[in-house]
Amino acid sequence: MEFPWQHERRFNAYSNYLKRVFGGRIQKVSIDAGFTCPNRDGSKGNGGCTFCFNDSFTPSYCSESDGISDQIEKGIEFHKKRYRKSTNFLAYFQAFSNTYKPLEELKEIYSEALAQPEIMGLVIGTRPDCIDNEKLDYLAKLAEKHYITVEYGIESVYDKTLRRINRGHTFAESEKAIRATSQRGIRTGGHLIFGLPGESQKDMLESAKIISELPLHSIKFHQLQIIKGTRMGANYKRNTSDFELFDLPDYLDFIKSYLEQLPPSLVIERIAGESSPELNLGRNWGMRYHQVLTLFERLLEKENTWQGRLHKEVKHPSGNNFSTFHK
Repeated sequence: MEFPWQHERRFNAYSNYLKRVFGGRIQKVSIDAGFTCPNRDGSKGNGGCTFCFNDSFTPSYCSESDGISDQIEKGIEFHKKRYRKSTNFLAYFQAFSNTYKPLEELKEIYSEALAQPEIMGLVIGTRPDCIDNEKLDYLAKLAEKHYITVEYGIESVYDKTLRRINRGHTFAESEKAIRATSQRGIRTGGHLIFGLPGESQKDMLESAKIISELPLHSIKFHQLQIIKGTRMGANYKRNTSDFELFDLPDYLDFIKSYLEQLPPSLVIERIAGESSPELNLGRNWGMRYHQVLTLFERLLEKENTWQGRLHKEVKHPSGNNFSTFHK
């Protein structure tokens, strides 16, 4: 069976996409450049999103005090030992909102990263309310010569959920930022969390249609993980009945149903999140991400299904009736 993403896996996997673009394995090197967020510094709120605890996913080599160049050097050394086939690297501005500084400061930060000889481009994680036309115009210029992705934390398409988790922006702001970024020819990524309080599985599945209509190049999915030290963690301890957390079999089945509705042009970066078991107050699946991914791919094979199978533009995985791929 042939799929339009030019490999045999049953979804448009990010790792395969990057190999096609760069001709070999490429790794992200995380960087903490000292950013904050508007719902942390008081401009929109304080305390941040109720689920957020950056230390739960920040690599050990990543520390703001080391500076950008030193973090990249340490990150590359770390990845070369762990993944010996790695030939190229992307600088991943991951912690907090990485466009939330004046443009002139952003230019200095991004330029320092791109000046490192083994860095092929940037992945910039941010919020939709931390971008503007001037910044996007600058990033579009960078994208003419470098691999650039702007990755937006969407988290949910429902405003009631965004209010509940103290997100500080609306879904309309996410849509506006995504469209403005994509229109400039910049690779545009998104991030969603499944299992946020107040959302049913039906609500979450229906969001696939909304996401499919956005000009996204790539997307990440995380199951809700309730982390120690967060406001959500405190709420969970007080009232666990407010939360309907996924067990692993149900989550894999849910993601299968979600991907079936998505366009095949959408690159899937992750299907689940992973945090340290010591920090996780909720359901711990007891396995690493690569093990979860293996089980998911077995499920797709067993049920003979694939990304886009139920998407309205798709007739058959070997046919020609597919959305145009983002190069």
